[in-house]
Amino acid sequence: MTRAYLGLGGNLGDPVKAMRQALHALDADDRTQVVSVTPVYRTPPWGLVEQPPFLNACAAVETRRTPEELLDLCLSIEASLHRDRAVRWGPRTVDLDILDFGGVALHTERLTLPHPRMADRAFVLVPLADLAPGLAVEGVGIAERLQTLDRSGIEPVVTAPDWWRSA
Repeated sequence: MTRAYLGLGGNLGDPVKAMRQALHALDADDRTQVVSVTPVYRTPPWGLVEQPPFLNACAAVETRRTPEELLDLCLSIEASLHRDRAVRWGPRTVDLDILDFGGVALHTERLTLPHPRMADRAFVLVPLADLAPGLAVEGVGIAERLQTLDRSGIEPVVTAPDWWRSA
């Protein structure tokens, strides 16, 4: 089993419900188990800023899938939850990103690990620090990276333990 960290988010419809459904789908996979999930954070939009705020969280999973197989699983879950990829960094019902996969460095046409932009995104690193405070991104610890990023507007909104397991 390999420990992987995933970023989840959305800003259309009911993002908490969509993230909950995505986590249930991951956990139902016979080769993947959700180990822990962060609180949900409200975050300002990034990239394309003229859109509603996002809700974001991170999850740790244990998987027997390869990185590309996990990517395929995440993409199929996004599609089942009506993810529209028409606009880069645009509004979405749900987003699942592989942030780290057992510390593997990988660069293929479909997948780059660790996630190539996570070190610049407080909306990723704030919740990821809840799960893996000791994780290093490109040799620099998450806490140190967060010191250089603007965290304004990022606030927890769903903090109940195991919020994703409820109906």
